[in-house]
Amino acid sequence: MSDIETLRDLYRHMEWADAVVWTAVVASEAACADKATRDRLFHIHLVQRLFLAIWRSQPLDPHAGEGLETRDLARWAPAYYPEARSFLEGIGDSELAAGVTIPWASAIAARLGFEPAPITLRDAVFQVYAHTAHHRGQVLSRLRELGAEPPLIDFIAWAWRGRPEPAWP
Repeated sequence: MSDIETLRDLYRHMEWADAVVWTAVVASEAACADKATRDRLFHIHLVQRLFLAIWRSQPLDPHAGEGLETRDLARWAPAYYPEARSFLEGIGDSELAAGVTIPWASAIAARLGFEPAPITLRDAVFQVYAHTAHHRGQVLSRLRELGAEPPLIDFIAWAWRGRPEPAWP
């Protein structure tokens, strides 16, 4: 499997896992009312959109979706995926080697303690997958704290299910 095919597969998993998590969140009144859950989910989907805008050389909107409540975010989140799929379907392995500049990288250099090295589109596309998975795990932990049963969304669980398409709430 080529790099782009692997990344497309990871994004299919990412969408499925996001949909499963959103289904669990909207089924829980406690989660829908919880600011920490809302804010983490908002962060996940805003970052997804910001990176896609960078890849497409489009203007960044760091305030997109800012005022949406949890249930409105659940309707806003899925709109990212057709655009991301279209982008990934339109590129090949050769495009993944292109350099990408992340506008906020230098702003966090002090926090990192070093200047960020150049990255490729491959790095940035994988970063979105990894970043989403990281924060999605935090949402699952919060669901448990709120008394809900977090769903199993591991990549292997998705593969064992036959790589199903997402079912958004």
